[in-house]
Amino acid sequence: MMQHPKFHGADLSRLRVAGVGGAPCALAILEGWAARGIPLVQGWGMTETSPAGTMLDAADAIRKVGSAGKALMHTAIRIVDDEGRDVVPGGVGELLTKGPHITPGYWNKPEATAQAFTDGWLHTGDVARQDDEGFVYIVDRWKDMYISGGENVYPAEVENVLFQLPEVADAAIIGVPDERWGEVGMAIIVRKTDQELEEGDVIRHCLGRLAKFKVPQSVVFVDSLPRNATGKVLKRELRLQFVGSNKRAIA
Repeated sequence: MMQHPKFHGADLSRLRVAGVGGAPCALAILEGWAARGIPLVQGWGMTETSPAGTMLDAADAIRKVGSAGKALMHTAIRIVDDEGRDVVPGGVGELLTKGPHITPGYWNKPEATAQAFTDGWLHTGDVARQDDEGFVYIVDRWKDMYISGGENVYPAEVENVLFQLPEVADAAIIGVPDERWGEVGMAIIVRKTDQELEEGDVIRHCLGRLAKFKVPQSVVFVDSLPRNATGKVLKRELRLQFVGSNKRAIA
């Protein structure tokens, strides 16, 4: 909607608040709506949580931009490290949740149920952090993280930087094999209509805003990104499409 030519001049006076979910939202999008006076609030949840787990109040949307809010009533959350220990405020770990609305398990899949729960806590597979006021920030999905030169890279952070480019309509980052670093990032970008943007422009932009190991090593331009019915980018399809043919990253 932000990319519609009439967005910046449209009368939004009767719109009080808008919501977004499904994946971490780029800060450029949150800030773009805020500039029109509309708090764009995020929430977090899964099918397994029926379906909500956290929600950001509109009153905090600007002050806590990028947050998915606090746990809903009757919902407990924890953020833990690889050993299952609670991390300190600001620390990054896996988001766990518990409550009466959480699924008791997966139908006829006892092994999957056993893997998903620890002492009644559901492992969400989402990387998150929580500030000292209790606000949760979804960093990314564990399965989308890649390791470059021994360092964890969360694609959502890099995608936030890509969305700062005015020529970018849509973007995704995937990790691709690299003989030296193990994995490096590939940026897959949809340009805005009639906009010019080249690989060098993207990499130079990232070099000024990210640690070097987070900067994508290659850029591919496409007409659109594959998405599922809820709007999430299907990164597994991007990996299937590009990893095998990405000779630059593998060489």
